[in-house]
Amino acid sequence: MDWKLEGSAQKTDSHELQEQEVILEDTGEDSISESFRLLQIDVECEHREGDMLPTGGTVWCSKNVQRKQRHWEKIVAAKKSKRKQEKERRKANRVENSGICPQHSKRFLRSLTKERLLEAKHSGPRLCIDLSMTHHMSKKELSRLAGQIRRLYGSNKKASRPFWIYLTGFTTDSPLYEECLRMNDGFSSYLLDITEEDCFSLFPLDTLVYLTPDSEHALEDIDLNKVYILGGLVDESIQKKVTFQKAREHSVKTVRLPIQEYMVRHQNGKNYHSEILAINQVFDILSTYFETQNWPEALKKGVSSRKGYVLQNSVDDGQPEKLPEAKLLEVS
Repeated sequence: MDWKLEGSAQKTDSHELQEQEVILEDTGEDSISESFRLLQIDVECEHREGDMLPTGGTVWCSKNVQRKQRHWEKIVAAKKSKRKQEKERRKANRVENSGICPQHSKRFLRSLTKERLLEAKHSGPRLCIDLSMTHHMSKKELSRLAGQIRRLYGSNKKASRPFWIYLTGFTTDSPLYEECLRMNDGFSSYLLDITEEDCFSLFPLDTLVYLTPDSEHALEDIDLNKVYILGGLVDESIQKKVTFQKAREHSVKTVRLPIQEYMVRHQNGKNYHSEILAINQVFDILSTYFETQNWPEALKKGVSSRKGYVLQNSVDDGQPEKLPEAKLLEVS
């Protein structure tokens, strides 16, 4: 009987001991697992002390890591703030300068511009830039001409009633073409026609009208059935009657801007009077007149006061007064 009791006590002690071992064993495994986890985190922090950690995280890292994290967060916040301010500034500029609603996206505006230009190709006025006279021009002159073409195209894109532009006598292996690619972003994607053909062979001669300052006839109106031509020349390469003689050789009608009819030479302190207009300035006059049907307003747009010319005073009957003494501005 004592043996049985002793055996029972041994079994009880053995069972309790086993339970304690299991508990101890479980506790030990969790403790070891937690220790390894913390050790792994500590090692990762040491090896990745440049990595950004979540803000407010409970994982401990070195002060160096925390300092870099705070520095990075400041940079990100500053960039977000700057982008937001720039976005608001662009919206304000669009509303102030062009009256465009800020909700219109850039994609929509580009699509609208493309639609207007393609419509002009079929039903709008046509303008040729005669580039067949550039072979004698210097690199500086070619650069200036490339800039004028860029500004002319930019003005046409903004116009509510744009022209369709032709660059004639323009070869892709010419120095001017290379200069246009170098100076004008997206030049190869311009919505206009580029052709090696001369303007005189590209269109019927009876549809051509060459704008030259040497013509005796002033331009009165823009005819959609006509093709207007501007000579691709710049200030340094101006020669008298070059475009006029070229038009006469092909029996093409010539006109000049009606500057003599609407503008007078104005005396100024510097005694400066320039009779030179770039092709983009001539285009601004044509484009403004086509939209407003108002020559004084159009001439004011293209001829700045720095040129030394001003609009004459209007007479009572609203008709311009003929001023023979006024000198004509050259078209370049």
